[in-house]
Amino acid sequence: MSVFKGKTLMITGGTGSFGNTVLKHFLTSDIGEIRIFSRDEKKQDDMRHELQANHSEHAGKVKFYIGDVRNIQSIRDAIVGVDYIFHAAALKQVPSCEFYPMEAVRTNVEGTDNLLHAAIEEGVKRVVCLSTDKAAYPINAMGISKAMMERVIYANARVAAQRGGTVICCTRYGNVMCSRGSVIPLFIDQIKAGKPITITDPNMTRFLMNLDEAVDLVQFAFEHANPGDLFIQKSDASTIGDLAKAVQKLFGDTGTNIIGTRHGEKLYETLMTREERLRAEDMGGYYRVSADSRDLNYDKFVVNGQVETQADESYTSHNTHRLDVDGTVDKIMTTDYVKDMLKDWNR
Repeated sequence: MSVFKGKTLMITGGTGSFGNTVLKHFLTSDIGEIRIFSRDEKKQDDMRHELQANHSEHAGKVKFYIGDVRNIQSIRDAIVGVDYIFHAAALKQVPSCEFYPMEAVRTNVEGTDNLLHAAIEEGVKRVVCLSTDKAAYPINAMGISKAMMERVIYANARVAAQRGGTVICCTRYGNVMCSRGSVIPLFIDQIKAGKPITITDPNMTRFLMNLDEAVDLVQFAFEHANPGDLFIQKSDASTIGDLAKAVQKLFGDTGTNIIGTRHGEKLYETLMTREERLRAEDMGGYYRVSADSRDLNYDKFVVNGQVETQADESYTSHNTHRLDVDGTVDKIMTTDYVKDMLKDWNR
């Protein structure tokens, strides 16, 4: 028997890559109901037909709700009777958020605030929110909106804890390989078309994580969270140059074309800041960063002696374990997308 037995889980942005992977993990479990909340009726219809075609015996436990986190009433209509929420709805494409920053604010910041207020009002037991490495020391609109989203999470978690109700926590992770709009599918499509693959900066580093690891992180956070905790998975990284070579090693070398960084891109990503490392607990494969429990009366916290405000260094894609080309091949081969594409490639 699991903690999810007979319970109702709602996934916001549930038709995305994360939502589809959650379904793979939970569909045949003893969970009572899974609610897919999103604004795209086409993706919901595609998911519904896929479930009916391939998982007909379990499809009945999945319910679909059209709505938008920007519209709090649509959340309230869908949230009645929900026990747990995985909040994945977001605008997450860096260049598009650079051009339309207020759209990122409306979904990532205001949408999250709407979702959490509705969850607290309804008495939802636990909410796990998904954030990104781009929220740590943000330099682009997407990262800034996600950093503000995290602050909204912590503020609502504090309120909910004071009321003794909903436990709200956050996860932060790096690039999810082969998720919608990510670079590996782009590389493969370019190779299939016989074109050189486009590389922004070969020295740029990125954390690498597959979708199953993303779901594992969310489940770990769900099981271990105190109000306002932030959970981070220890992750491998690769340079973009080595990632390109790894994809070419599997699918063929059509050459490369270096195009320069896109709007708002960093040389490397940060999963945990120097300031957060002071509150971090090593939990094996994960870090837990506890909430800052101080209030606005700072006089209470004055101490004698030197006060430490940050650790020596952040946890970044430059200083984590760096994969070489062969290690990157092994890593990307953990994704269903690459394995499926290779099967088609070799037919």
